[in-house]
Amino acid sequence: MTQPWRGIFVIVVTPFLENYELDEASLRREVNFCITAGAAGLVGPANASEFPTLSDDERKRWIEIVVEETAGRVPVIATTNHGHALPAVALSRWSQKVGADGVMAMPPSILSPGPDGCYAFYKALSDNLSIPIFIQNYAGPAGTPMSSELLARMCKELEWVQYLKEETLPEPRAISRTLAAAGDACKGVFGGQGGIFMIDEFNRGAHGNMPACQSTEVHVAIWDRLVAGDEAGARKLFNQLLPLINFERMHGVATYKEVLKRRGIFTTTISRAPGKYLDAADNRELDAILQDVEPLFTV
Repeated sequence: MTQPWRGIFVIVVTPFLENYELDEASLRREVNFCITAGAAGLVGPANASEFPTLSDDERKRWIEIVVEETAGRVPVIATTNHGHALPAVALSRWSQKVGADGVMAMPPSILSPGPDGCYAFYKALSDNLSIPIFIQNYAGPAGTPMSSELLARMCKELEWVQYLKEETLPEPRAISRTLAAAGDACKGVFGGQGGIFMIDEFNRGAHGNMPACQSTEVHVAIWDRLVAGDEAGARKLFNQLLPLINFERMHGVATYKEVLKRRGIFTTTISRAPGKYLDAADNRELDAILQDVEPLFTV
C-alpha cells in the first residue's frame, strides 16, 4: 500500500443476527459498500464496532473476514485494544499475519496507565510488529488522554508508531499541537468524533478522518471537496449531513445500524451494547432527517 495514508478511513460497524451472533454475510456486504462508496481505508473492530462486546475469537474472525473481503483494494487497519500489552501484542501480531496493513490501539483503559505506561504499551507493539501503528488518543473512561508532547515523542522514538487518531477535546486544537510537536516524525493525524470537526481539522493539517461507515460516500465527498480547495462546497455538504451527525452523537451505534439496515446492508439493527435502540419517536425524527440526507447517498 502506498503511504502516507490519507482520506476517509471508515470504522466498520459490527452486524449481528437475531441470536446476537456475528452476521458474516452483512459484514461482507458492508466491506464492499464502504469500498464502493470511496473509503480510503477500513478500520475495526473499534468503538463504533462494539469491540468490548466481542470475544477474542470473534475479533479475529471479524478481522479475517474484512481482510479477506477487502482483498487488498484499500488498507485495513485492525483495532487491537486490550486490557494489557501482552494480549494486545498477540492480537496485533495475528492481525499482521492474516494481512492487516496496520493496527490501531488505545492504552489499556482499566489499568489507566500514566505517560510511562502508555509509552511502554506502544513500545511493546512497535517492537513486535512491522506494520504501521495508529495511536488512538481518546477521552476517558474508555480512553487514556495523552499529551501532544508524549504523542510526538512516541512518533519520534518508536519505529512503527507512525499515525495518530486524535479524539480528545477540543480536537482540532489537539491536532494543531501534535502536528507542531511531531513534525515529520508523524505520517498523519486523523480526526474522529464522527467527522463533526472535519473541516476545522483539515484546515489545521489533518490527513484524514475516521467516522463510522453508514454515510461513507458523503464523508468522502466532503473530504474530496476540501482537498480540491472547494471549502464552500464542502461546507454545503457538511451542513446537509450535520443533523444526521448530531443524531448519531446522541444515539450512537443504534443510528449507524438503523441507517445501514435502511440502506440494505444490514439485516438487523441488533446491538450487544445495552440500551442501544431507537424508539418510535426516534425513528420518526430519523425519517425527517434522512429526507434531506438520502439524496446524498449514491451507492
